[in-house]
Amino acid sequence: MNSLTPREIVAELDKYIVGQIEAKRKVAIALRNRWRRQQLPLELRDEVAPKNIIMIGPTGVGKTEIARRLSKLADAPFIKVEASKFTEVGYVGRDCESMIRELTEVGIKLIRDEMKKECLHAARERAERRLLDILLPPQPQGPQRIYKPADPNSGDEAPAPAPEERSAEQKTRDLFLAKLRAGELDAREVEITQRESPGNSMMQLFTNSGMEEMGVNLQEMFGRMAPQRTKKRRVPISEARSILEQEELNELIDMDAVTPRAIERVENAGIIFLDEIDKIAGRGSQGSGPDISREGVQRDILPIVEGSTVITKYGPVRTDHILFIAAGAFHVAKISDLIPELQGRFPIRVELESLKAGEFGRILREPRHSLVVQYKGLLSTEGVELELTEDAIDAISQICQDVNAESEDIGARRLHTIMEYLLEDISFNAPERSGEKLVIDGAEVRARLANIREHQDLTKYIL
Repeated sequence: MNSLTPREIVAELDKYIVGQIEAKRKVAIALRNRWRRQQLPLELRDEVAPKNIIMIGPTGVGKTEIARRLSKLADAPFIKVEASKFTEVGYVGRDCESMIRELTEVGIKLIRDEMKKECLHAARERAERRLLDILLPPQPQGPQRIYKPADPNSGDEAPAPAPEERSAEQKTRDLFLAKLRAGELDAREVEITQRESPGNSMMQLFTNSGMEEMGVNLQEMFGRMAPQRTKKRRVPISEARSILEQEELNELIDMDAVTPRAIERVENAGIIFLDEIDKIAGRGSQGSGPDISREGVQRDILPIVEGSTVITKYGPVRTDHILFIAAGAFHVAKISDLIPELQGRFPIRVELESLKAGEFGRILREPRHSLVVQYKGLLSTEGVELELTEDAIDAISQICQDVNAESEDIGARRLHTIMEYLLEDISFNAPERSGEKLVIDGAEVRARLANIREHQDLTKYIL
C-alpha cells in the first residue's frame, strides 16, 4: 500500500475532483489509517477496525469518483456495487455476499497482473526460444555408435565430437535472435501451435443468479476435466510473439502463490463502494412490494460490514478490515431510516455540496482531460481548431447551474448535455470545415443555448 500522507492524497484527488474539500479530507484520513494499521504490532493490528464512510449528496458531485481515485492511490482491490441490486435471502436475485466474491476476483486479477510484470522478462525469453525453434528447427541427432571394446563393429575408438557444427548452429541462432529482437522479422509468417481455452458456451446454463452461492467455479472444474486442445495457426511473428508470451506467462504464474497474496490484499486493503444505499432505507415503512425487503437487505449487509467470513472459490475471506464507502442522495429517505446497527458501522459521515457555476467553470478549465480538451481533440481529427473563450466557459457554467436549479440536479453530468447541445452543429459539419479555426465566445453560447430552458420546462409534460 502506498504510504501517501493525507495532504498528498488530497492533492492527488484535487487533480480529478473539483471542490468537496471536506469529503477529500475525511477519505484521506481513512486511507492513511489503513497504512498506519499495517505498521502496528500484530496483536494491536487486529483490534483496529476500519472507519467506514457514508457520503451524502446529489448525483454528479463526485462521490463515485472520489472512491475510484482513492482505490487507485492505494493500489487496492476495489469494486462499485449498487445496494438496490441486492435482495433479501430467500428471494431471487443477487445475494449480498456476492460483493465479497467480486472483490476477491478483482484481487486475484490485481496480483496476477503484478506477477505478470515480475515474470515478463522470463516469459519473453521463453517465447523467443520457441520462435527460434520454429524458424530454425533443431538438427536431429543421428544415432551415435557407442564405443565398446568387446564389440568389433563398434570401431577402434569413440566418435570424436564436432564442436564446429554446433558453434555454427549457435551463431545462426544468435543472428536470428538479434533480428527478432530488432523487429526485422515481424512481418514474416510462421505456423504456431496455440493452446485453446475451453469453450464456455456449455457453462452459460450454470451462471444464473443463485449458483454463485456454491462458491465453486463450474467452468474451471469442467475445464480441468476436458483434455487440452491445440490448433495450428499461421500468423506474423509480431502476433506470434505476443501469443507465445501470454502462454508462457500463464505457465510461469503459480496460482498457489497468487491466491494467498490476493486474499491477504483483499482482507487488509479491499475497498467496496456501496452506491444508492438510500434506496434500501425505509425502516418500518408501510406498504407492499419491494419495500418489504429493504430492511431485510440491510440486515444481510450488516454482518458483512461488521465482519464475517465469506466462502469463495479461492477460500474463506474475512471482511473485518475491508473499507466500506457508502453513498446516496438521500432526497426522500434519511440516514436515520437505516437500521441503527448499520448506521453505527459508518462512523464517518460527510455531506457533499451541490455544484455551482464556479465549480462548473473549474471543471471545464482545470482537469488535465477536461471536456473542453476532449472536444478540442475530437474536432482536431477533422482538421478543425476549436477555441472557447473565458467568457464562453463562464456562460456555459452559469447556464449549467440554472438548468440544474430549474430541473433535476444531476451535478457535473449536466455539462455533458450542455456541451453536446452547444457543439452539435459544429460536430456535424466538421468534415466540410477542415482547416478552419472556430472561436466560440459568451454571446454565441447564450444564443445557441437560449431555448434549452424552454425544452427543460416542457419535459414534465412529456409522458
